Amino acid sequence: MNSKPGPFNPTSSRRRFLKTTAIAAGAATFGVPALLRGQNLNSKLNIGVIGAAGKGASDTDLCAGENIVALCDADKNHCAKQIEKYPQAKYFHDFRKMFEDMGKSIDAVTVSTPDHFHAIAASAAIKQGKHIYCQKPLTQTIFEARYLRDLAREHKVVSQMGNQGSAEDGLRRAVECIQAGVIGSVREVHVWSNRPIWPQGLPRPEGADPIPAELDWDLWIGPAPMRPYKKDVYHAFNWRGWLDFGTGALGDMACHTVNMPFRALKLGYPEVIEAESSGMNGETYPLGSKIRFEFPEREGGMAPVKLFWYDGGKPLADQPYKHDGSNKPAPEIIADVAALRGEVPKSGCLIIGDKGKIFSPDDYGTQFFVKLKSEDKFTFFKKHAAIDPIPESLPRNPFKGDADARHHLEWIQAIKDNKPEMCYSRFDITAYLTEIMLLGCVALRVGKKLEWDGPAMRAKNVPEAAQFVKRNNRAGWTV
Repeated sequence: MNSKPGPFNPTSSRRRFLKTTAIAAGAATFGVPALLRGQNLNSKLNIGVIGAAGKGASDTDLCAGENIVALCDADKNHCAKQIEKYPQAKYFHDFRKMFEDMGKSIDAVTVSTPDHFHAIAASAAIKQGKHIYCQKPLTQTIFEARYLRDLAREHKVVSQMGNQGSAEDGLRRAVECIQAGVIGSVREVHVWSNRPIWPQGLPRPEGADPIPAELDWDLWIGPAPMRPYKKDVYHAFNWRGWLDFGTGALGDMACHTVNMPFRALKLGYPEVIEAESSGMNGETYPLGSKIRFEFPEREGGMAPVKLFWYDGGKPLADQPYKHDGSNKPAPEIIADVAALRGEVPKSGCLIIGDKGKIFSPDDYGTQFFVKLKSEDKFTFFKKHAAIDPIPESLPRNPFKGDADARHHLEWIQAIKDNKPEMCYSRFDITAYLTEIMLLGCVALRVGKKLEWDGPAMRAKNVPEAAQFVKRNNRAGWTV
């Protein structure tokens, strides 16, 4: 990458972050481009799709109330069903050709590619004034997250990252309750995941397989170093575990599972990040990891907090690149959770305050249970007496459907209403969440404790971390 972000003011940016995280009355509104074809507010958007299969298929389908005018994917066979489903849409292998041929008639773009391609595609769209919906994690590197946040702000586009739990009332209610002090000052958070559900900890395979006729392998590789094609090793799903293409278990799930505590505790940049793992081999993320993030005291006198992340576990005897799911908080930390569920769930989030605890058993933070210090067990939040008196301070997503549908509809309506602040996962907020989570990936790759200078995007004690903060892209691929 040879593009550089604009000047970063830590004081003003921190203030902006805390303000936008609350998404309350008085949130700053900035103008956005008029729809390219001058529609009235009730007309349909023209949407271009980059990454049309896998999650890209559902992202497309959830925008089908608008005009799907272009489908772009490096593998035509992989998205054949979508091409058939949207016969009015023009198909492209290369998103650059899509913009060249149809850029003037596209209002908004969805990006649902592998992680290493997010910033490449999203930045190209934003620079053309396209409103942007980009899957999580927002980017593969910390530099790219900061860059996309600033770029979206500069071009005044409506943005949304695809962590759909943000649309749910339950998540927003949890944020309200924690910020209202129902469990007191929070000093500890534990988040665990059943990921990876793909092979990790494996070496790069030798040799090469024939490239399928409809797959543009050079395009799929994009900014990453070129490597031979191997069937079912990278494309179409297992790319998540590879350092060059994905962000491992942390990148896959933390933008979901850490989303609620991130917002509730107004987490900015951590000062310390330290990781331990089953071992890095220079090719893939480890089969299991535990990462500690330490956040300083925050605005409003919020206490310093430690966030602990756990994923994977020990290798299975007969499947050495799959795990047993044993990486979880210590039994004494989650004893109450085990009592509630009859067992420790595969994924979860436990927030510990000096007056009690909040536990969320799902990947999106949409349901939660409360246990105050005077109580002997967790109670579902809708049945807990301490929750009812807490006023609603956050707007609710008004749209119908499941969380994913509502998250997309929120983005679409924000474009039509010229209200970017409607998007609860706009880049102004989620770029911070992405940066925090990607710091865990950096700590894993460096293998040392990081003393982090957030505004400068710099590990003060580990200069070699810089190579993982900002990637050197393959020639011809810049954000």
